[in-house]
Amino acid sequence: MEKIYDLLVIGAGPGGYVAAIKAAKLGMKTAVIENREVGGTCLNRGCVPAKAMLHAAKLYQEVLSGEQFGILVEEVSFDYGKVMSYKNETSESLRLGVEQLLKGNKVERLQGIGTLLKDGRVRIKTKEGEEILQAKNILLATGSKPVLPPIEGIHLPGIMTSDEMFQLDHVPESLLIIGGGVIGVEFATVYSSFGSKVTLLEAEERLLPGLDKEISQNIKLLLKKRGVDIHTRAFVQKIEKVDCEFICTFLEKGKDQEKAEVRKIPYLLSATGRIPNTHGLLEETTLLEMDRGRILVNENFETSMPNVFAIGDVIGGSQLAHVASSQGICAVERMNGKEPSIDLSVVPSCVYTDPEIACVGITEQEAKEKGIETVTGKFLTHANSKSLITKEERGFVKVVIDKETNVLLGAQMMCARATDMIGEMGTAISNKLTAMQLLKAMRAHPTYNESIAEALEDCNHGAIHALPRR
Repeated sequence: MEKIYDLLVIGAGPGGYVAAIKAAKLGMKTAVIENREVGGTCLNRGCVPAKAMLHAAKLYQEVLSGEQFGILVEEVSFDYGKVMSYKNETSESLRLGVEQLLKGNKVERLQGIGTLLKDGRVRIKTKEGEEILQAKNILLATGSKPVLPPIEGIHLPGIMTSDEMFQLDHVPESLLIIGGGVIGVEFATVYSSFGSKVTLLEAEERLLPGLDKEISQNIKLLLKKRGVDIHTRAFVQKIEKVDCEFICTFLEKGKDQEKAEVRKIPYLLSATGRIPNTHGLLEETTLLEMDRGRILVNENFETSMPNVFAIGDVIGGSQLAHVASSQGICAVERMNGKEPSIDLSVVPSCVYTDPEIACVGITEQEAKEKGIETVTGKFLTHANSKSLITKEERGFVKVVIDKETNVLLGAQMMCARATDMIGEMGTAISNKLTAMQLLKAMRAHPTYNESIAEALEDCNHGAIHALPRR
């Protein structure tokens, strides 16, 4: 008798494996198809390895600057091979954890390439051959892959995307990065910390263009201080290769003039974004409504085919692991007639630079564009005891409050532990908490978290550890 699943998931990344486990917990007979390692890009070629490298780079810089704490270390050096081993071991440990979770929740793990057929079934191609599978529900969660911009010479051998960059076994003496978004800025942080001469090109007016303007300004100053050569409004015209070096020609557009520049560099990273990964996912004659490569879904993550759902990067939108996981949970809840347990409209964004960056909700400018009158509170973290103890660089916490209701609308942070603290702000926004409600709980001292209270108090000019506004 042919086996029929309640749910068949194609893709075991943070969206797919989380959805599969959630489905199993709700009593669904579930299987997940993956042709590579479980954990997807995030765990193996993205979030986790990048953060491991950033942690190692930060630790190296802390050792170099240990004298300010009275810690004297002579002849400080690093072994990049061991840094890579630490990165790989971290991913491997988490991978094994995911495998155990799937097994423990009785989710069947199928190794191979899954393809959605026009009749609503799934073909899986393995080393042993092919098999046709049936399921009451199918979830597409194949994620995304790096995209190369339309630049002359961008396909020359040796030009790297983030995938290849994670495999580099040494620190390049010099590196040019095209793209000043999250990926580009994080790699610039890593390699400049390890002593590489980094050039960073961004076509927009500022780095991290999707985030608060003040954050962009601050991260540019900090990266420049660390030796990164930054060019914004820089448009790459062409890339050539002579011997073992790339020659990158770009046009930098200032307010009053345009200036053509050339950089000769041995290593070049393209960090200009990612596109939905649908290669091999759909049979040629499968009629699935799509738009510019992404799969279209409704509010319940249903595609144009009955009982076929899609989540994560493959549907576009915020290409973040936690978004895919949350969508996976909500999609499975919808399949089971339940109301979604997660507010998908409140999405935290994090950048793991030094200091960390984290945002959630809307900015003051976005509120203004929506016609919402706001009050903004801000606290500079150099007045925070914990930040002073650890000698953190310039940073701040900013909150945006609805002037009429006192409800928190957004928060932007650039400080130590920002990525850990942003969760409180997301919870507050989802539950429409006011500044006064957030201030009701006492905060421990000394902690970085006290900066949130100071920013909230500043909305009413009541911050204790900040001079009164003029």
